Amino acid sequence: MEVPKDQISTLLDQGLYSSAQMLGCFLVSSPAANAESSPHLKSESLVLLGDALFREREYRRAIHTYKQALQYYKIIPKQNSTTTRSSLQSNRSSSPNSFNVSAINENEVKFKIASCYCALSDNRAALVEMEGIPSKARNLQMILLMGKLYRYARHNRAAIAYYKECLRHCPYVFEAIIALAELGVAAKDIISLFPQTSIRSGKTPFDHFDSNRWLLRYVEAQCCIASNDYKGGLELFQDLLQRFPNNIHLLLEIAKVEAVIGKNDEAIINFEKARSIDPYFITYMDEYAMILKKKCDYSMLNKLVHDLLNIDPTRPEVFVALSVLWETKDERGALTYAEKSIRTDERHIAGFIMKGNLLLAMKQPEVAVSAFRNAQELRPDIRSYQGLVHSYLALSKMKEALYAAREAMKAMPQSAKALKLVGDVHASNSGGREKAKKFYESALRLEPGYLGAALALAELHVIEGRNGDAVSLLERYLKDWADDSLHVKLAQVFAATNMLQEALSHYQAALRMNPQNEAAKKGLERLEKQMKGVDPDAPDDDEDNEVDDAEGDQEETELL
Repeated sequence: MEVPKDQISTLLDQGLYSSAQMLGCFLVSSPAANAESSPHLKSESLVLLGDALFREREYRRAIHTYKQALQYYKIIPKQNSTTTRSSLQSNRSSSPNSFNVSAINENEVKFKIASCYCALSDNRAALVEMEGIPSKARNLQMILLMGKLYRYARHNRAAIAYYKECLRHCPYVFEAIIALAELGVAAKDIISLFPQTSIRSGKTPFDHFDSNRWLLRYVEAQCCIASNDYKGGLELFQDLLQRFPNNIHLLLEIAKVEAVIGKNDEAIINFEKARSIDPYFITYMDEYAMILKKKCDYSMLNKLVHDLLNIDPTRPEVFVALSVLWETKDERGALTYAEKSIRTDERHIAGFIMKGNLLLAMKQPEVAVSAFRNAQELRPDIRSYQGLVHSYLALSKMKEALYAAREAMKAMPQSAKALKLVGDVHASNSGGREKAKKFYESALRLEPGYLGAALALAELHVIEGRNGDAVSLLERYLKDWADDSLHVKLAQVFAATNMLQEALSHYQAALRMNPQNEAAKKGLERLEKQMKGVDPDAPDDDEDNEVDDAEGDQEETELL
C-alpha cells in the first residue's frame, strides 16, 4: 500500500495545504515509511507533513513534526547516507518552494523550526535552532533571520555583523539597510558593503552610480531619520519621491516622519495620497489614526478603523487604531487595545507610546515610565522623550525629568521640541522660569511655526502676570497660523483679565474651527457662568449624583 510521496509536494506547490496535511498523515503512517527499515523515508515524509502544517499556521504541530524528522534522520546508518542522499535527490520535487526541501537537508529543517518559533514570538528558541546551523551552510534568508534574532536579543554587535553580511550578498535587502541605520551604522559604511562589481557573473556592474544612485540616497535618508536628522531625511525622501512618483513605501516613510515630528497637516495629505493609490495597506495606519485624533477628525478616524478591521483585524496597527478611537469613550478599554497590540507584536513602538500616553492620562505615571522606556529601547523618538519627561514631572522627579529632557536635546540638537522639553522641566518650578523662557524662545527661533513653544511661552507670561505680552505673542501667531489651540489660549488670557467679550469671541472661533475641542467647550461653559455673575467654581446641584453614577459605571465595566 504505497502513498505517492511526490503528490504531497504537488499539493504544497499548488497551495492546497489542508489536503497536503491529510495526505501527509497517510504518508507518515504507511508501511513503506517504516522507522526501522526506512528511517530516511520516514524523516522525509515527516518534513513534508511539517511543511503542510507550517503553511496551515499550525506552528506547534509543525515544530513537533520537524523535530521527529530530525530524530529519524540521526538514526540513518552513516554508511548509507551517501547512497540515501543520491536516491532521494532523484525523487525530490523540482519545486522552487523553500519549504519543500528533502529531510536530508538537516540545516533547512532547523531553519523551518526556527521560522515556526518566530511565528510564535519565541525568539530565544528560534535563535537556539539557528545557532545549530554551521555558518557556511547559511543562505541569505538564514543570515537575515540571524540578524533579526540577535537584534531582538539585544546582541547588537552580532546583529550588525549578520545584517552587513546580507548586504554583501545582495544590496537590495531593505530590511538590513533599515536595521543597520537604526543600529547606528553610518551611511558610508553601509554603502561600502554593496558589491561594487558583478562582472564575473555577467550581471550589470553595481558601480554605475547614475542608475543606482537612488539606492544610495535611500540609505542616506534612513540614516538621517535614525540619527534624528528629520529635516535632512525628509529632503532626501522628497527627492526620491520626485524620481519615483506615487511610490507607496516612500509616501508612508515621509508621512510617518511628519507624524512623529508634529507636521500633522502634511502627514495627513501623504497618508491620504498613499491610501488613494492602495486603500488596503495597514503599515503606519496607527500613526495616521493618532493624527486624526489630534485633529479631532472623528468621522475620518471612524472610517479608517472600520476599513482596517475589514482588511486584517489581527495586526498590531489595527489594535492601536482601535485604542485611539476608544480613548475618548473609555480609557480603560483603550488601554486594553494598546496592550493587545503589544502582545501581538512586542516590538510595536506605537503600541508602547499609546499605552504610555493613556497611563499618563489615567494618572498612573510610574507605569507610564515603563511603557515609554520600552518604546525608547526599541527606537527613541521625540514622543518617547516627551512621555518620559511628563511622567517624571507628574511624579515630581525633577532630576530624572531634566536628565531625560537633556538626553532628547543631545540626541536631537536641531529639534525645537527637544528644547521645549527642557523648558517644560524648568517651568515646573518657580525658580526655573527665567531659564524656561530662554529655552522656549530658542525653540521658536529654531522653528518659528512651533505653536507648542508659543503656547508654553504665553502660559509663562500669564503665570508671571505679563498678560499683555501673552496676548501680543498669541495674536502675532494668529496672523500666520490659524489654529484652534491659539484661540483657546487667547480666550483663557482674556477671561483671566476680565475681558469677557473678547474671551467669548475667541472660544467661539476655536469651536468654529474644531467643534470637538474639549478645552474650548469647558472654557465657554465656565465663561457663560462668569457672564451671568455665577461663580464658575461653585459645585453644581447634581454633582453628587454624577459622582455616584460614575462609580456605578466603573463597577459595571469591572463586572463586564
